[in-house]
Amino acid sequence: MEPRIEYHELAPEGFKAMLGLETYVRGSGLPHDLLELVKVRASQINGCAYCLDMHTKDARAAGETEQRLYAVAAWHEAPFFSERERAALSWTEEVTRVGESGVPDELYEEVRQQFNEKELVDLTLAIVTINGWNRLAIAFRAVPGSYRPDLAR
Repeated sequence: MEPRIEYHELAPEGFKAMLGLETYVRGSGLPHDLLELVKVRASQINGCAYCLDMHTKDARAAGETEQRLYAVAAWHEAPFFSERERAALSWTEEVTRVGESGVPDELYEEVRQQFNEKELVDLTLAIVTINGWNRLAIAFRAVPGSYRPDLAR
């Protein structure tokens, strides 16, 4: 697969704006491991190989286990996710697929038991951000495989 466009070079201000949102999310106070699970799940749903490569590497570098990463796609059946992580993954799925059925009130009430209002806004911004990155990477065919967490910091 060949990349179509180097979008970060052609629209540096747009790329900088996306990085600004990413920086905000990283500094929001939500745990890094939770954010990586969210990024992996949204990227699975969207079929973004580039972002899956990046965020599974970032998660592993931060101490996430292989077992949990392998199970993110089937988190409903896996016993090793906390209630808070389950709420975040469920919210991620609905917000990522928002055009299909919206975000049900029942889910909102469930997620609110795990996240305060500010955290829920930050979690949603994290989901919005990864969905944006997924769309850029897929549309312009970012090639997975070369990302290294130690070079990204």
